Amino acid sequence: MQTRTLGDNLQVGAIGFGAMGLSSGYGIPSDRQHAMSVLHRAVDLGVTLIDTAEAYGPYTNEELVGEALAPVRGRVQIATKFGWIIKDGKLAGLDSRPSRIREMVDASLTRLRVDAIDLLYQHRVDPAVPIEDVAGTVRDLITAGKVRHFGLSEASATTIRRAHAVQPVAALQSEYSLFWREPETKVFPALKELGIGFVPFSPLGRGFLTGKIDDTTVFEPTDFRVALPRFSVENRKANMRLVEVLTRLANERGVTAAQVALAWLLAQEPWIVPIPGTTRVPRLEENVGSADVVLTPQDLESITTAMAAVVIKGHRYSEGLEGYIDY
Repeated sequence: MQTRTLGDNLQVGAIGFGAMGLSSGYGIPSDRQHAMSVLHRAVDLGVTLIDTAEAYGPYTNEELVGEALAPVRGRVQIATKFGWIIKDGKLAGLDSRPSRIREMVDASLTRLRVDAIDLLYQHRVDPAVPIEDVAGTVRDLITAGKVRHFGLSEASATTIRRAHAVQPVAALQSEYSLFWREPETKVFPALKELGIGFVPFSPLGRGFLTGKIDDTTVFEPTDFRVALPRFSVENRKANMRLVEVLTRLANERGVTAAQVALAWLLAQEPWIVPIPGTTRVPRLEENVGSADVVLTPQDLESITTAMAAVVIKGHRYSEGLEGYIDY
């Protein structure tokens, strides 16, 4: 697989892997052995950036990633995240105090079975803690050899600039896809100016852009999409226009809608590295194959023109979760 660079020198495969769905978020977690086989196949396919977080599970996803990747540690870069209060197995607010960051890093190092975390993100910006204090704490952890690169997630351009002035930010991870393009307006110019990479999560619109979800799809009760306004039956039905556009272009090219959606992301900037997740090896192979799909200028223009006529219905998060985004 071709490689891309996040920040100054973090080189990773063009397509990464978001491991969250193996343990939480999308219904019943995968059987552990199956989940490990998916991670092993990802590495075999050339995926090098594996994304996890203490909040996924919680904790169980880091443990899974640590066990699965221990035999191939030299071939991968592991990204994890800090910043949530976790009580009784649930997220209960934000906490990015320096003492909490140091505590979390030590625990994550143990769960991941590594000596250093390749990329450490603040999972969400904590308004109670100055971002300069957060960046300074991560800088100290980098000096101590426990962390290699610093990242932010769902941070505004202003926050990114403040953090970067204290400790260079290698990557921003935020939601971005043809289903959600908000980062283009204010965040992208800052990333380009500062030389910061971008790691889109949910690059397939939480599965919607694959064409495998429609208004008749029934989600597991524990699938968090049940609570997302954009995934209401009414909004799914309205948003199918977007999938129809992708499917038409994919059929013309002999690829899949998911591959077009990921190839579109790769075509936006050379410093973008999507991290699609899946629990199925065939879907994993399909996603990785998108790195070989080259969209022509005409293809990109066709997508732009078609998207201009599509109005996406529904907020991406419920009102409560929107409060954790640093716009």
